[in-house]
Amino acid sequence: MSAREEEANIGKVLSFLREWDRGDRTVRSRMLNTFLTQNTGKTFYELELEFAQVASLFLARLTTWMRLTYMFGTFLGLQLKAVGIFLSASSHDQYLMEFLEDGGVLTLLEILSHSQSKEEDKAEALRLLLTVSNAGRKYKEIICESHGVEAIAECLAKSNTDETQETAWALLESLSRGNPRYQNQIYKGLIALVTCSSPKAQQLVLHTLHTVQSKMKTAHPSIVEPLLNILRSLHLEVQDEAINLILDLKCYDVRPMLLSGLVALLRPAKEEIQQNMEESESEIIKMTGSLPVFVQQAAAAKTIRLLAEDSREVSRELLSLGVVQHLLCAMGNREHTDAQIQASLALEHFVRSYPVIKGHVQRVTGSTLFAALMHKADTLYMNMDEAQAETLLTNRVNITEVLFGDKL
Repeated sequence: MSAREEEANIGKVLSFLREWDRGDRTVRSRMLNTFLTQNTGKTFYELELEFAQVASLFLARLTTWMRLTYMFGTFLGLQLKAVGIFLSASSHDQYLMEFLEDGGVLTLLEILSHSQSKEEDKAEALRLLLTVSNAGRKYKEIICESHGVEAIAECLAKSNTDETQETAWALLESLSRGNPRYQNQIYKGLIALVTCSSPKAQQLVLHTLHTVQSKMKTAHPSIVEPLLNILRSLHLEVQDEAINLILDLKCYDVRPMLLSGLVALLRPAKEEIQQNMEESESEIIKMTGSLPVFVQQAAAAKTIRLLAEDSREVSRELLSLGVVQHLLCAMGNREHTDAQIQASLALEHFVRSYPVIKGHVQRVTGSTLFAALMHKADTLYMNMDEAQAETLLTNRVNITEVLFGDKL
């Protein structure tokens, strides 16, 4: 560019900035639309050429205007998209640093927390934060220092659109990578999110939590209760994520808590069943015919089988916790077929793996039912009458003497 062309370009840009400074919000929105049309996808160098090296002045004006007016939401979508052009300009982080120095990250987080923000504006704010996070460790730390994890987590938990939820999840994933200083904060934030009400959010959170947990040397005890509770979910994709995480947690210090908790779920207390029937979840019962506590019982039996199949050491621990008695009880639950199926499959595994307990089980089930268990466990429930079910429900089988007889 010649000196004359550069001078002409500077004059054009200064005229643009004067019009911006004098214009009302309608004028500015028109100017932003023109800016978006002409500059989307440009690199840092192209923007500098277009704005005659005063692009930073426009970014500062844009960031300030957004900070002062975001709560009204009128032109927030335009403002966010325009900022995105600067933050996405490749091969340079000058605009990124200027945006941060002008309080841009705090403004984006406030947009997420503002009750009147539109879902599409929240999604755009999350995308900008994702651009910031992907720029490197120091940028991730700035977001976390600004209490970003809490704001992003709340957005994920309460959002009612897939776009916002998935962008919030992608941002948490990004923050969890290459950010050792705040890894523990993100980990605990994810644990707290497991109990949110959105199945989609639960699935995404569990997936990320699994990834983050694999980087941790220990597991926080607070992870156990929400993981066991999520086994009540009627959404199989959520259950599968929870079960996969539990399977990995067998290698951590929370294993005793998890195993004892799983075994206890096989035999829900009468009070808990009654409470389930009286709670607001009655709509779920009408739709599915199942109490959440029975869905949880079936998932616990399935998880126990998978754990036992994967590790003989874990299966011995489960036996010492009385898993045989509890599985027999779950097999007798004629109110929920899947609980009977999963418990039967798990018990079959234990009997085949430890023949010494065969006699104890057969004495409770009777020879006919036992034969059905060993022949085709997943259809055993079809051959069970009410009297047999009651026997299983009230069984008190104790294999302690076998366990401590060195026969396993």
